[in-house]
Amino acid sequence: MAQSAPSARAWIGTILFLFLAPGIVAGFIPWLISGWRRHDWRGAAWVVPVAWIAIFLGVAFLLHAFALFALHRGTPAPVAPTETLVVTGAYRHVRNPMYLAVLAIILGQALLFGSWWLVLYAAIALTAVVTFVLGYEEPTLAETYGEQYLDYKRNVPGWWPRLTPWRG
Repeated sequence: MAQSAPSARAWIGTILFLFLAPGIVAGFIPWLISGWRRHDWRGAAWVVPVAWIAIFLGVAFLLHAFALFALHRGTPAPVAPTETLVVTGAYRHVRNPMYLAVLAIILGQALLFGSWWLVLYAAIALTAVVTFVLGYEEPTLAETYGEQYLDYKRNVPGWWPRLTPWRG
């Protein structure tokens, strides 16, 4: 029974953080900006399926990455980290799949709604995320997990996924 309590806490915390962070950044704020009003792409109908593919893949990778945190008995929230460094699943290809997934969701919405404001918002969000990663997340992970994280960082790119999974 003691083993299941942290796991349940991890799942609850992960789900709550999913709604609070990406839910606001990739859902609520884009809705405020665009009103989620679809653009009429009659002259370029191919844009709509491309937009939906970006949104769908972003959501799928985001849910996958969040689930990995709960499976590692923690959450993506800095206040409740995992017990071990997450280097499985999508994290074998890129160090920041959650941030890339959120960016894909925002850019997919920018296409679907024909909103340059959402493109600008995506650029601002990316700048904020990169600043957070470089200024807080990477130093904290290096301090917490030491050589294990540094080895991971040397082998797995932060922003452009590698084609073959890292097997460190």
